[in-house]
Amino acid sequence: MAAHDKINKVVLAYSGGLDTSIILKWLQETYGCEVVTFTADLGQGEELEPARKKAEMFGIKEIFIDDLREEFVSEYVFPMFRANALYEGIYLLGTSIARPLIAKRQIEIAHETGADAVAHGATGKGNDQVRFELSYYALDPDIKVIAPWREWEFKSRTDLIEFAEKHQIPVSKDKRGEAPFSVDANLLHSSSEGKVLEDPNEAPPEYVFQRTVSPEEAPDQATEITIGFEKGDAVSIDGKRMSAAEILTKLNELGRDNGIGRVDLVENRFVGMKSRGIYETPGGSILLPAHRAIESLTLDREAAHLKDQLMPRYAELIYYGFWFSPEREMLQALIDKSQEQVEGEVRLKLYKGNVIVTGRSSPKSLYADELVTFEDDEGAYDQVDAAGFIKLNALRLRTLGKLRGN
Repeated sequence: MAAHDKINKVVLAYSGGLDTSIILKWLQETYGCEVVTFTADLGQGEELEPARKKAEMFGIKEIFIDDLREEFVSEYVFPMFRANALYEGIYLLGTSIARPLIAKRQIEIAHETGADAVAHGATGKGNDQVRFELSYYALDPDIKVIAPWREWEFKSRTDLIEFAEKHQIPVSKDKRGEAPFSVDANLLHSSSEGKVLEDPNEAPPEYVFQRTVSPEEAPDQATEITIGFEKGDAVSIDGKRMSAAEILTKLNELGRDNGIGRVDLVENRFVGMKSRGIYETPGGSILLPAHRAIESLTLDREAAHLKDQLMPRYAELIYYGFWFSPEREMLQALIDKSQEQVEGEVRLKLYKGNVIVTGRSSPKSLYADELVTFEDDEGAYDQVDAAGFIKLNALRLRTLGKLRGN
């Protein structure tokens, strides 16, 4: 958006940190508009009231600080985990899944306050700008979007700090030098990238990890837990029913203490470059194998295989920012249909970075003892029938073999 475009009021996704504080002042100066700040509590583990005080310091009259933890887990994280979603086979999409919710609430606030624009602090090199803006436009096709990192004249961290000092924006001492890496966090995960992590051949220093103890330092005794599921969602731990956010919080604690959930990944960004990220998803790394274990009992073979075929596409849609697209909603309907009978309990051992399934049970189980037993199955399965089954499936292979002269 050009700086001369007329903006009356803008809703800024505001963390209270240095970058978004500079953005706030820059918006006031560049567009001469009223700014509404929105800070989302997604379980990032930071005190959010300082963001309110900083916004007040800038003369902001409309300040929104919303606790979205339950909505985040129940309406975004859990639906994604019903699909067993992994981007490029390993990434649990912790940053990706948070963006559509932040964008959705921004648009709602814009409508509530009469704002004609929204703004975000994502850079012009990353995926988040795409995720935010695709979500904005899906929810309000006419909204104006301001992306300061693509517009302003600042070329370096030094330029930003000079602007901050000129406008008396507080700069913490550790921000005066180059930050060692950048961090994003929410209730599902934390991610770290950049600076000391940019060389993919260099092991990450231990101080990068914030959500987990190292597996080497984890207890020598395994932790045993039981997770209960209904319609594909975790509903209890060790028999105690909890809300969605409470369950993920508890699993995060268990994963943290047992060194679970560390991933060092070189991924393909949607904008075209490769990047190296360090992700910590302790609770999610427990939930995924537990969910697959209960599905192994309750999902029909072809339904399970179809889900696995569709999962990479579903994960890609989330990573790219298409949460509010019709194709993601169509896939979600199919996935949710598959979860109607996914119910029961899974027992797990957590030990030094490992999640080990030790048992699973379900009142909706498709596992039939009389079919799989090596003992006398009393006619439930006639092994002679397998001969015809094999011959029919071999028919095309035998025909092709004859053609090839085998």
